[in-house]
Amino acid sequence: MEAACNSGRQVKTKSQSLDWLFYRTLDDQNRMKFELEKSLRGVPNEELLEDLRRSAKGIGRNTITMAEYEKFGTAHPSTIQRRFGSWPNALKMAGLQPSRSKIGIPDSELFENIKSLWMMLGRQPRYSEVKTPNSQFSAGTYENRFGSWSIALQEFVKWVNSEPEDKIEQAAEILPHTDNKSSEKRRTRREISDRQRFRILVRDGFRCKACGASPLTTPGVELHVDHIIPWSKGGETMDDNLEAKCAQCNLGKGNAFHV
Repeated sequence: MEAACNSGRQVKTKSQSLDWLFYRTLDDQNRMKFELEKSLRGVPNEELLEDLRRSAKGIGRNTITMAEYEKFGTAHPSTIQRRFGSWPNALKMAGLQPSRSKIGIPDSELFENIKSLWMMLGRQPRYSEVKTPNSQFSAGTYENRFGSWSIALQEFVKWVNSEPEDKIEQAAEILPHTDNKSSEKRRTRREISDRQRFRILVRDGFRCKACGASPLTTPGVELHVDHIIPWSKGGETMDDNLEAKCAQCNLGKGNAFHV
């Protein structure tokens, strides 16, 4: 009886061993399919520099921008900046040529990029959205220039509002009176600038003030920025005399400005 019991225990033990061997074999087969993504956080400086060189070579150039490295590199551009002090310094240590970050991107170009991204989204861009393909520059570029994305947005708002609404010293156009009275010098130019147009579109929520149509909800809708009091009737090109109108509502009116 005891022998039978021992035999039963031996068989059970053997069965458990076979099960363990079976699962172990499956584990060995699948082990290489489960891997962590390679990270360069905490690696030696030379490995980061080598990744810079590899990424630049991958795009066929002897330099690389932060936006390009964010797309093709292994580490994050901010990691490179923190490790080497700046992006230009990292490129120099890697033996690469200066990128446009070294040459110096004009603030106006950085702000134009924010404006384009803002108009595409129909709202203020978030940090995570400042990347290719929608943004020409990465969020790291703005951090490097202004200290943070928040400060970059603050400077952008100043830039948008820096253009005077009425340029008295520049306005040389004369509005003739039809009643044979003396002509009157205009306070503003007839043309609506890009910055002013952007201000009006943001203020009006990228919607037609007449019918509410918006390209954000209805693809194909074309918005204009137009004078409320027509220029020909004495209306000035000032924010409070401008509004967003869709092409259909604005049809037949002058002073339209296409988005």
